Formats: sequence, structure tokens, C-alpha cells
Amino acid sequence: MIKTSPCFLKNIVVLTAVALCLPGVAIAATGKNKPAPSLIVTNEPLPQSLRQQIYSKPQQVRTIQPSEVMSNDYFTPTQTLVGRKIVDITTELGRLQNNVNGLSASLNSQERDNEERAALYYANIATINTQLQAGTTPGNPRLIQRLRSAEGHLETLGSSIAQLNGIAVEAANKASEASFMLEETRAAYGLSGAIEEDHVHLAQVEDAINNTLIIIQRILNIVNDDITRTSTYLSSERENLRILSLAVTNGDFYGRSLANRPFSSAGHYSNTANNAAPMGISSTTSSIAAPAPAQALSGPRPLAKIKFDRPDVAYEEPVYLAINEALKRYPDARFDLIAVTPTQGNAAQVAIESTKARRNAEKVLRTLTQMGLPQERVDLSYSENAQSGTNEVHLFVK
Repeated sequence: MIKTSPCFLKNIVVLTAVALCLPGVAIAATGKNKPAPSLIVTNEPLPQSLRQQIYSKPQQVRTIQPSEVMSNDYFTPTQTLVGRKIVDITTELGRLQNNVNGLSASLNSQERDNEERAALYYANIATINTQLQAGTTPGNPRLIQRLRSAEGHLETLGSSIAQLNGIAVEAANKASEASFMLEETRAAYGLSGAIEEDHVHLAQVEDAINNTLIIIQRILNIVNDDITRTSTYLSSERENLRILSLAVTNGDFYGRSLANRPFSSAGHYSNTANNAAPMGISSTTSSIAAPAPAQALSGPRPLAKIKFDRPDVAYEEPVYLAINEALKRYPDARFDLIAVTPTQGNAAQVAIESTKARRNAEKVLRTLTQMGLPQERVDLSYSENAQSGTNEVHLFVK
């Protein structure tokens, strides 16, 4: 019987527990052909490597300096999914900005061309109007050439509306592209896997897209204003050009023609009731009658009766009121403008008064034209009145 001390038993128990629980315990081979023992009991201390594995925690870590956080190691990696998305958006934005620059250049070029065409058109119109005011001959070839040149410039200006419409359509398309790009950029903020620099770049790209969109909207506003203004301008000038063409043909517009007078082809007014007493206000200087009754447009009473017994007869306002009232009742009415000559005195005096009456009628005709009444709605004629002491102008509605 082998006797063992308590200390020896205690060591065996501890070592056995260590050998069974820890894989780091080395098991020595007893021989090449002999199986290794399943347990080796020793009273030696634990190996240093085993001690470091068992008693490694907890331990104090080193102090991290702020410079280590801001070092280049933190800023890697730099290429992310969001970063590649930003590169794609930036490329598309550059292409869009180049297209917008091209639209702006086309618009500026079109506006300069239109200004030059308008200047050339008005140069021809000014030449024609100046010559008509100074007096010219009917169908003057020089004025006809100027008129054709003005018509050509006006039609060229009209063709620019199609080009302006093309710019407007292209600008609207670019505005749609910019809006889609802006939404795509804002959606990139919510993508996972971004770094801080990605959001900074996204903010810069978003501002650049907003600025581009503002420029596109400005181009659209300018184009729409140009189209509206040019269309209105063409409509007005085509009407003016039609009237001016008639003036060149007749050789008379603002002033009297050198070869024509308004009353040269006017006939004698055959209404025998013309000498009847007028209704309305009468005085020794002028008389303006009330509008003709609705049941008799060509009745004996004139719409307006003007006595030119002094140089400064103020007839404009009463005549305007009378014509305005007549046109309210009869929008399609025509008018007879009659130069009435007194027959008192000798033949020379009658001839002088006849000339004065016709000139006064021309003056009234110009006034009616300036008021907006088309000249083709006024028929000119002359008549004599034995009861009149001075030359008069009568206006009848028919």
C-alpha cells in the first residue's frame, strides 16, 4: 500500500483538472511504437504562452491621439456607390449646361437678327412716310422699291417666330431633364454606404442643378415674351404696311399729292334736301347737328354741320361724339362728307369760296382718319348752298 501525503494528492487533483480542461497541455510520447499517455501529471508551473491566453483580459488600451483620428487612414476608402453616382450626375450636368449655353447663344443671336431686321424695316418705312409727307407722285417707283424691301424684311422677321418656337420647345425639354436630375440628386442622400464627402459633393451638385434650372426658366420667359411681342408687332405692322401700300399707289397719305387732290374725282352732291335747315346746336361760328334718326340714315338733316367762318373752328370733339354715337347705332354705316360752297357774290368770289370749302373738307377728312375711321368708308362730294353766307362742311351718315 502506497501512502501519499495530502499535498501530493492536492497537486494531482489540480493538475488533472488542468490537463482535462485546457487544450494547451502538452502530451509527451513515451515511445515511437507506444501510445501516448492520456494524462501526464506534473507539478511544474503553467507555460508562459498558456498563461497569456488565460489571463489576457481585461487590460488597459493605449491612449488614442486626435491626430490619429484625422489621419489619412480614416479617409479610406474614398470610392463608394454614392460617389460613383455623383460622378454620373456631374457628367450629365456638364452636358446639360453645354446645351443650355447653346440655347442662350441661339436666343441672343436671334434677338440681334430681329433687331437688325426691324431697323431695316423702319428705315424703309421712314423713307416712304417722309416722302409722302413732303409730297410725291402716284406709284412712285422709288417708293415702291422701298415698300417691297420693307415687306421682305417684315416677312423675314415673321419667319423668326418659328425659330423662337423651336428654342422654346428645346428649353422646355432641358427644364424637364434638369428637374429629373434634381430629384435624382436629392434621392441619393438616402442611399446607404456613403461617406461624409459624398454628401458635401451632393450639396454642391444640387446647387449647381438649381442654378441651371433658373437659367433655363429665364430663357423660357424671354422666348415667350419675344414670341408674344413679335406676333403682336407683325399683326400691327402688316396692317400699317397695307395702308402704306395704298398710300404709295395713290401718292397721297399725310399731305396732299403733287398730282392728285381728294376732290378731283368727287361728284356733285345731288340731294336737294341738303339746303334744309339743320337740327341741333347752331351759332354764327359753328353748328353741330344731332345724330340722324334711326329710321332715315340718308335723311335731309346732316349728322354734323361745320361752318368755317373763322380760322380756328373747334369742331373735333363735337364731330367725334357725333360719329361715335352713329357707329354705336350702325356699326357698318358709311358717311358722306360734303364741301358746301356759298353762291353769293361774283364768279371769282364763288371760286375762292369753293376752294376754301374743299380744303376744309380735306381737313375734316384727315381728322376723321386720325380718329380711326377708315377712309374707304367716307365718300367725298361737293355742293352749293345759296342760303349759306360762308363755306361749310356737312357730314351725313348712310
